[in-house]
Amino acid sequence: MNTQADQLLALARSSGLVRPRDLDALGIARVALTRAVRGGQLERIGRGLYGLPARPVSAHGSLAEVARRVPKGVVCLLSALRFHGLTTQAPFEVWLAVGNKAAAPRLAYPPLRIVRFSGAALTEGVETHEVDGVAVRVTSVAKTVADGFKYRNKIGLDVALEALREAWASKRMTSDELWHFAKVCRVANVMRPYLESLA
Repeated sequence: MNTQADQLLALARSSGLVRPRDLDALGIARVALTRAVRGGQLERIGRGLYGLPARPVSAHGSLAEVARRVPKGVVCLLSALRFHGLTTQAPFEVWLAVGNKAAAPRLAYPPLRIVRFSGAALTEGVETHEVDGVAVRVTSVAKTVADGFKYRNKIGLDVALEALREAWASKRMTSDELWHFAKVCRVANVMRPYLESLA
């Protein structure tokens, strides 16, 4: 018997985290969420976000929560550096890129640091990774390093240089990729002396 509760639990298993609006497409009443929470089958993670109580949560669980709530956002800068393992910094906020004219998402938790990107800076160099069963959009290694130089006044030049050295030493990007994203982010002249010192 395929009841609404069964469909809801199957959705939670397949997508990791469930939003009430996800139920509309499947024809599941939203009251099924309330019943599942009362019955202990689901837990409320935050406002408008539910998951299985025994679901595995990785170190990047907050990225999955943000990606589920802000599907068009892209994890960038310090959060992307941490995701790729290119920095020793541990940001307490999730750095999220949104479009220039997009409304700023407001979440109680986790705290967000919104950065406005436009055009190619927002769309190019975006990878999709799976974190806790949720598709998370994160900037690529080369794009993240170039973004670090573009926003060096926000994250610090030392963090941008650390990311460049770490990514270059571990061969996680090519010079062509980095140069392409330096041009996209309009920081080619800023990065040129640092790239020449690596070569």
